[in-house]
Amino acid sequence: MKKFILDLTVSENLRLADNYALLKATRPEPLPEMLPGQFAELKVEGSPSTFLRRPISINFVDEARNEVWFLIQLVGDGTRQLAKLRKGDTLNAVLPLGNSFSLPEKECRALLIGGGVGVAPLLFLGHRLKAEGLKPTFLLGARKAADLLMRKEFEETGDVYLTTEDGSEGEKGFVTQHSILYKERFDRIYTCGPKPMMMAMARYARESGTDCEASLENTMACGVGACLCCVENTKEGHLCVCKDGPVFNINRLLWQS
Repeated sequence: MKKFILDLTVSENLRLADNYALLKATRPEPLPEMLPGQFAELKVEGSPSTFLRRPISINFVDEARNEVWFLIQLVGDGTRQLAKLRKGDTLNAVLPLGNSFSLPEKECRALLIGGGVGVAPLLFLGHRLKAEGLKPTFLLGARKAADLLMRKEFEETGDVYLTTEDGSEGEKGFVTQHSILYKERFDRIYTCGPKPMMMAMARYARESGTDCEASLENTMACGVGACLCCVENTKEGHLCVCKDGPVFNINRLLWQS
């Protein structure tokens, strides 16, 4: 897909929790086509220590409002500067980057499982599945209840199951331990989050014979495969997650040969 460098205008900045912000941005002209799983490289202004853009998943595209959403975890000065943007500020973005999740060709039960800020691309995917007549099931995990992000939006899109490590909401434990994984049968799994979580889901998918795609979160600097910061070793050799991914079918990965 064609890539664009756009000056977007922030239409809303919502602080979802202490360390998370939801940026919504628009422009007068129609936004380019974007697909679930793709990401953007956002320019950071006002940070002397930040020289590179920040790769942020496309959380959702609201076509009716001509808005693109970015769910941002505040982990360093770059993301903290992005979270300070106000309504009317300019946000320069390179998008859409990377590949996307693949949609089922027929009726299927899809499980979308994410941990922490890894839930970000799953909302857009869930909406696309719903538009195709499917009802997705979301399995979302976090350390504590306050870190469960965008529950209302997920609940409006499909069935939602929750885990928290401290037991403050949903089942207690890791998201990969939720009882639904042993009670229900799914035809396809989509996952994004910490690598150990995705590796556990890849193992579960292989053992259950379930097709599975994972959106990798390797460190991505350039977004176009030039800097080689995000290389992942696969069955096809070393691939750049930003260019050849970020979405991979688990059968292409060397997590469990």
